[in-house]
Amino acid sequence: MDVSGGSGQPRSDDAEPTEHRAGPTAPPTDGGPDPAAPRPTATATDRAEPPRRTPDGEPAAPDTPEAPETSVPRDPETPRDPETPQDPEAPEAPEPPAAPAAPGAGDGPVRTQSAGMAKGQPPQRPKEPGGGLLMGRPFGVPVYVAPSWFVVAALITWVFGGQLDRVLPELGAARYLVSLFFAIAFYASVLVHELAHTVAAIRFKLPVRRIQLQFFGGVSEIEKEAETPGREFVLAFVGPLLSLVLSGLFYLAMQPVEPGTVAGVLLAGLMVSNLIVAAFNLLPGLPLDGGRMLRAVVWKITGRPMSGTVAAAWVGRALAVSVLIGLPLLNHWGAFGGGAEESNGMDAVTDALLAAILAAIIWTGAGNSLRMARLREHLPELRARTLTRRAVPVENDTPLSEALRRANAAGARALVVVDADGNPLSLVREAAIVGVPEHRRPWVAVSGLAQDLTDGMRISAELAGEELLDVLRATPATEYLVVEETGEIYGVLSAADVERAFVKAMARPA
Repeated sequence: MDVSGGSGQPRSDDAEPTEHRAGPTAPPTDGGPDPAAPRPTATATDRAEPPRRTPDGEPAAPDTPEAPETSVPRDPETPRDPETPQDPEAPEAPEPPAAPAAPGAGDGPVRTQSAGMAKGQPPQRPKEPGGGLLMGRPFGVPVYVAPSWFVVAALITWVFGGQLDRVLPELGAARYLVSLFFAIAFYASVLVHELAHTVAAIRFKLPVRRIQLQFFGGVSEIEKEAETPGREFVLAFVGPLLSLVLSGLFYLAMQPVEPGTVAGVLLAGLMVSNLIVAAFNLLPGLPLDGGRMLRAVVWKITGRPMSGTVAAAWVGRALAVSVLIGLPLLNHWGAFGGGAEESNGMDAVTDALLAAILAAIIWTGAGNSLRMARLREHLPELRARTLTRRAVPVENDTPLSEALRRANAAGARALVVVDADGNPLSLVREAAIVGVPEHRRPWVAVSGLAQDLTDGMRISAELAGEELLDVLRATPATEYLVVEETGEIYGVLSAADVERAFVKAMARPA
C-alpha cells in the first residue's frame, strides 16, 4: 500500500523579519582599537556550561549538573531587544529542526530531506539512517526491512496457509512453507513497486534516501519534491503501473501451469495481490499514489501546489472514512469471495480491525501531507540574515564583565572571540555566561567560556529555508557564526532561535 504525502512549494512573499545591520561598539577601556564592527545576533543556548576559571586564573572544577538554558544575560540598565523573545527558563537547547517532509513515492509515509549547501561550504551529509535489516543497495539506495515486516509476514503465512489447506489439503504442514514463500514473493513485488518510484526520482535528479519495507507495504524516502506537476504525476504513477505489469506477468506465467498445483496457486495469489496493490494505490486521495496524481492534476490546473495538496488530502480523509465503514460491509456481503453464511464473529472483528488500521494510516497520511505543505510554504521565512543576532568581537583575555559592558553599549546579544587581527576564533556560549556569578565576572576571561569554531559552525548569511536547516543539521551546535560572502562577521545564530521561528511558522495558517 502506498502512503506517500504531498506538499506545496515554498514561497517567500510573506516573510515578516527585516534585515538589520550592526551598529558601532563602545570603545574598549584599554584604549586599543576594537576589532570588527558588531553584527545582528540571535539568542543562543548551549547544552552544558564550559570550564570556569577562578580569580587566580586557574580552571575551576566543573559542576556536575548542566547549566540551565537561558537567554544571554543583560545588564539591568540595558533594555531587551523587543524583536527577539527572551525565555528565562528555556529547556535544553533543541537540535535544529529536521528538514521537512515532502512528497515521495511508495507504499508508506514518505519523509524527505533536501540536501542544501552553504555558499562556499558544502555540509557533511547526515549519518545514513537505519530502519531495520539492510538487504542491499539497488541503484545505490539502501533497502531496509523493518521489524514490523516480520509481523505481517507471519500473518500472511498463517492466513494464506489456511487457504492452502482448503485448496491443497495434501500439503499438510508444508503449506506454511509455501505460505512463507508467498509472503516473501509478495513483498519482493512491493519492492519492485518502490524501485519504480526510485528510478523515476533518480531520473528527475531527486535524491532517494532509502527504501523501507514495513507492515503495510513500503516507503520510498525521496529527499526533494518534484519541481513540476508533470513530474509529480509520473513519479506517482510509475509505482501502480509496475504493479499492474507484474500482475500481467504472473497471469501469463499461469497459463501453462496446472491450476491445482502449488505453482498455480502461488502464481494466482501473486497476480491477484499485485492487482490489489495497484488498484488500491490508484485511489485518488493522499497519501496514496492516486492522491499524488490528483494533486498533480489540481496543481496543473490552478498553478498552486498547495491547492492540489489540500484537495487531495481532503479526498484522502474521505477515503479513510469510506474504508473504515465500507471494507467490513463489503466483506460481509461476500464482495471478496466469501459469503455472509460463511463468516463468523471472529471474521467480523478481524475485518473491522483491518479496516480501522487502514483508515488510520490513510487519515494520518493525509493530515501529514497538509502539515508538510504548510511547512514548505512558510520555510522561506527562516532566513539566517534576519534570525542572526548582533555580536561584539572581543579578544581572548577580555574579562567577561567588560565584554558584557561592550555588548550592552552596542545593543548586541552575543560575543565572538577574535584574534589580534579580528579573525574569529570561538563563540562565547550563552549558558556559560549565565553560570558565572556577577561578582566573579571581572576575573573570568571570555576564552574560558567559549567554544572553538569549526568549519560547519560558519554559515553564510544568505542561507534560508530548507538550505539553512540542512546546514544546521549537518553540524549540530547551539551557536553558529554567520558571515558575509566576503568573510566579514555578520553575527551569531542560535539553534534555539531557529527552533522558535520554525514553530512559529508552522503555527501560522497556510
